[in-house]
Amino acid sequence: MSTTTASKTVSYSLDPAHTAAKFWVRHMMVSKVHGTFSSVKGTISLDPSNLESAQIDVTVDTASLSTGVDQRDGHLKSADFFDVENFPVIEFKSTEIKNIGGNEFKVTGDLTMHGVTRPVTLVAEVSDEVANPFGGFKIGVSATGTLDREEFGMTWNQAIEAGGVLVGKEVHLQIDAELDRPAN
Repeated sequence: MSTTTASKTVSYSLDPAHTAAKFWVRHMMVSKVHGTFSSVKGTISLDPSNLESAQIDVTVDTASLSTGVDQRDGHLKSADFFDVENFPVIEFKSTEIKNIGGNEFKVTGDLTMHGVTRPVTLVAEVSDEVANPFGGFKIGVSATGTLDREEFGMTWNQAIEAGGVLVGKEVHLQIDAELDRPAN
């Protein structure tokens, strides 16, 4: 008689106190302006023996955007960019996850931002699960990628006298998250 071990799908939620979606974009073609979305929520369902089967569903509150400069934040939240009044959330839903070596994965999914849904691929580093001293378990995830903001309908820009534009098209992403799973 053979014995098989059934794999078990478990669910994790993003720990809001230890999760942030960060970005940077070129300003005037020379410097990098950094920003953070501090309100990120989501769930990840996965089989620990097959991380490629994970299902990721994340929502970002666009009003939580901060670059550290109130005037710039106001402009980014306006209809010229995120239009938080009409598009209060950014959503990401995974469609494919592939191991690319060790604890690194290529995560492809549908990103909906500013009313436009497009595929985006991130490279994610995933830690091993550890016991939380306060109960339950944690996994750490750090993901990076780039996107073209104009593909999401964020086309506002201004030519600068020396040549080039005020705001770069390419947006660099950095998502750092702790995932929580309650004790069994």
